[in-house]
Amino acid sequence: MSSRQQVLDMVEAGLYSQPRKSEDELRVLVKSIAKVVDSDLDDTVIEEIAREIESKQGIKVGLGAIVDNVKFKPWLDDAKPEIDPFYWKRYEKLLLNNGLPRDVITGTDIVTDKILGRLGNPQEYSSWDRRGMVVGHVQSGKTLNYTSLICKAADAGYRLIIVVAGIHNNLRNQTQIRIDEGFIGRDTGKSSDKKAGNAKHVIGVGHFDSNRTPVSLTNTSRDFNKPTASTNTSEIDSYRVPVVLVIKKNHRTLENLLEWLKDNSARGDKEMIDQPMLLIDDEADNASINTKYSDKLVTKINGQIRDLLKMFHRSCYVGYTATPFANIFIDPDENHDVHKEDLFPKDFIIGLDAPSNYFGPKKIFIDGLPDDEEPTWLRSISDNEDLLPIKHKIGHEVYQLPDSLMFALRTFLLSRAIRNLRGQSSSHCSMLVNASRFTRIQSQLKNRLHEALERIQNSLRLNSSLTSALKDPEIKALFDVWEAEYQDTEFEWDEIQKTIFDAIASAKVVEVNSRANELDYSNSGDRGQTVIAVGGFSLSRGLTLEGLTVTWFLRNTMMYDTLMQMGRWFGYRNGYEDLCRIWMPDDAIDWYAFIANAAEELHDELKAMDQAKAAPEDFGLAVRSHPASLLVTAKNKMGAGLEVTTFVGLSNRFIETAKVSIDSTKLDSNLAIAIKLVSNLKKATFTIEDTQWGLLLRDVPIQYIDEFLAGWSNTPESVITETGPVRSYLSARKADELALWDLLIPSLQKGDEDNTLGVSIIPTNRSINLDDLTDGYMSFSGKKMRVASRGIEKAGVEPSKAKVAENSYDKNGNYPDSIYRKVRDKPLFILHFVKPKAPKNKEGDSRVALIPSYPVVAWGISLPVSKKASEKVAYIVNTQRYNELYGEDDIDEEYEAELNG
Repeated sequence: MSSRQQVLDMVEAGLYSQPRKSEDELRVLVKSIAKVVDSDLDDTVIEEIAREIESKQGIKVGLGAIVDNVKFKPWLDDAKPEIDPFYWKRYEKLLLNNGLPRDVITGTDIVTDKILGRLGNPQEYSSWDRRGMVVGHVQSGKTLNYTSLICKAADAGYRLIIVVAGIHNNLRNQTQIRIDEGFIGRDTGKSSDKKAGNAKHVIGVGHFDSNRTPVSLTNTSRDFNKPTASTNTSEIDSYRVPVVLVIKKNHRTLENLLEWLKDNSARGDKEMIDQPMLLIDDEADNASINTKYSDKLVTKINGQIRDLLKMFHRSCYVGYTATPFANIFIDPDENHDVHKEDLFPKDFIIGLDAPSNYFGPKKIFIDGLPDDEEPTWLRSISDNEDLLPIKHKIGHEVYQLPDSLMFALRTFLLSRAIRNLRGQSSSHCSMLVNASRFTRIQSQLKNRLHEALERIQNSLRLNSSLTSALKDPEIKALFDVWEAEYQDTEFEWDEIQKTIFDAIASAKVVEVNSRANELDYSNSGDRGQTVIAVGGFSLSRGLTLEGLTVTWFLRNTMMYDTLMQMGRWFGYRNGYEDLCRIWMPDDAIDWYAFIANAAEELHDELKAMDQAKAAPEDFGLAVRSHPASLLVTAKNKMGAGLEVTTFVGLSNRFIETAKVSIDSTKLDSNLAIAIKLVSNLKKATFTIEDTQWGLLLRDVPIQYIDEFLAGWSNTPESVITETGPVRSYLSARKADELALWDLLIPSLQKGDEDNTLGVSIIPTNRSINLDDLTDGYMSFSGKKMRVASRGIEKAGVEPSKAKVAENSYDKNGNYPDSIYRKVRDKPLFILHFVKPKAPKNKEGDSRVALIPSYPVVAWGISLPVSKKASEKVAYIVNTQRYNELYGEDDIDEEYEAELNG
């Protein structure tokens, strides 16, 4: 362990249970400990340690929202005087000892109290059945949250706790390890090994107090099985300590558990089913949903979970998910009564705010994709088709790696060197390569990457110390990547060249799938591991890659909850966030940007419903009517050219033609109706205000808007702006809340004026995603699929109302447009005149010739909250067209193997 890391660990341990220190007090403490550890430690390093601790102390996590049944009275506050928080206090000590910021622990304590208080009271002996959901963020700490909840539930009196942990063995094993460390306090795998003797194998919380050790009927090497459980029955009869099971979401495992419980009940052992039972369903959107349209086994798993709950007189079900769009809210059979859906969280839904240091979808795909600028962390894959097409057969041969993958590999090796120079050599550093659903091809990728890594290592071993090192092609390639990606970091190339071989000499390529799991971060000594992990579905859900820094992700677009779950790069990247890079195809970037916006809206919806004291049913209906449900429903129903009707609510929504046709006939037709709209407005002598956003007209009657929409030629790819449903929504409100509109024609502040529309404006510029052009349409702003600039929905809002909205949104001035939409008095229609252009560095691409050389018309609508919000309009989705646009379902062979047992 480096001196820096030793000092950091000792300072954090010294701060345990102490009041927060001032800046000066903290530096005095760091210096005093540094003198003991290493008197030669540089002042710069000491300052880095102090700042890292200050950064951690500033990290907060809070409760986002609670939507629950108002009739239920939380019981926890009244019961607390009688509860001994033994398991929670052990876990709290472990979290502090591991360096988790105190404010995060405090926030987790508060949030899990809120959840526990909405479960059944284990001291209440009448029958009860509670069902709830916790909506978090991908890789944001859901395991921390439910481990805390398990500890508190055990303290309160729950004596049987079942964790259903994903569909893969390695995810179940990883979850078991976390439960061993945070709740049980011993290594269940070693404790079950008879060859290992009778040692307790104390780990985690067991180091603080090994009394009252819970009984585990599963262990790190073995899932639940009846014979093992039966031998432990005598231990659990008295229920003096909690019993915990961590099981795979597999129909055979669930069948064994149900049979074992029935056997015990049949023998007259009713003690077991009389115990209060808590079931945690991790990744609740995966295989728990009653989806008749899909694999019959999925429906079977759903039924088994319900049967499991029914076996107990007192049971609680808590589903944890980050992607509830495709969850139990979306009913593939178009049954809109959410209460008929068997695992619906009827009692409560709790939204979790992501901690302030979370490296998540919003940061990467919204904030990190600035308008018409290069993305911060994202890089595009466009060179794979010849060597490794997105759609490939199991027999495909990988003879050579795409250049972008080689570039990503070199980026990763450089990031390891930079992290070591930053004093992070004891931390793990990982790269993810997720490019195929076939384990055979994953093995080939591993081999090709291993060969490439060896070539680089050999070159560095022989030549990195030479003054002429850059004459070596491999070292020169590393230098070129450093110039492209990392030359703005604090280290010069000379420093990196001197240290990079030592940093990456032990780097290795591993395979992670149902056939091979070579991922093991244990026993790494003082030096963190440097791992390039190649895999498929196993690396796509739940599994954590320690210190993930670089990702090369080549997958087909698909059901977007699955796509989001594949984002293993989300999480926490303290000290190296600036080094992170993610390679993926433009299509995937498009979809992630779309999903990130939808997820943000979802959490905002939860908060709004919390304030309105709405019920879980209302949130379920709101999710179902969200425009994103168009995609989910179509995917659920995918078949031979089916047409599916989906009901969507447009209250408090912003919709726009982010995609328009490139057919010249349609473009000319749309330009003609735009010119006609402006001409009619000028004839009606509306006052035209020149604002920061462009030309604004107020109190425009709805018939002007409706006439424009009636003539609009929509491209099928822009599903939400299909004018039939939009006009239907407007028509139902034309006499009252949507009678008068603000109308904006955006214009830039600088540039060449254009009078085509009949008014003098400077058209906006938007880059185009070249991949779409060959399909006959273009997406504005490329990866963001946005034509409007951020903040445009503020146009027309009274300044005092806009200020109130901004003050109520504490995000350091980075305000989302949705806050202005909520305070609008009138709807806003935006008539765009946009000059499309090629993306940066793509000017020489032959597809650029397909981009129209003149400005084109697009439009957007910002709709305020409707008093008739419950009314929805019908969109008809052609699933065959969706299949062509968004790809077929991408189900891994290992997924199928594990789901079948």
